[in-house]
Amino acid sequence: MPQIYFLCTGNSCRSQMAEGFAKKILGPNWRVASAGIETHGLNPNAVKVMAEKNIDISHNQSKLINSSYLNSSDLVITLCGDARDRCPVTPPSVKKEHWPLQDPAQAQGSDQEILDVFRQVRDEIEQRVLDLNQSINNK
Repeated sequence: MPQIYFLCTGNSCRSQMAEGFAKKILGPNWRVASAGIETHGLNPNAVKVMAEKNIDISHNQSKLINSSYLNSSDLVITLCGDARDRCPVTPPSVKKEHWPLQDPAQAQGSDQEILDVFRQVRDEIEQRVLDLNQSINNK
């Protein structure tokens, strides 16, 4: 079964949203997980905007990178420069991609403005996972 790993700094927003979309879009034929270089806890705004897409990530937990899962993955996707730069070395068999996404946890402004940034990042992640699924199915 193919395996994908989404990595970001704290495993609180972007990688959690990517995991949620990948589980829904790629389906049960893929093993999907996410992790961080550090653990920052699950961001409640990420939970809120994913619920708007009928994806429940409220029971997810912020996790550190598991080296055995990392090294046995078919594809590792980093979602921020920090994760890309600090990701442990992987075997040549592991394909790596980098999706440079804004960190919604750094958004400032009113609650509505912050949620809008989370929605923008969420929608970009959804489109990237849809594109990934398309490219997998075209192989």
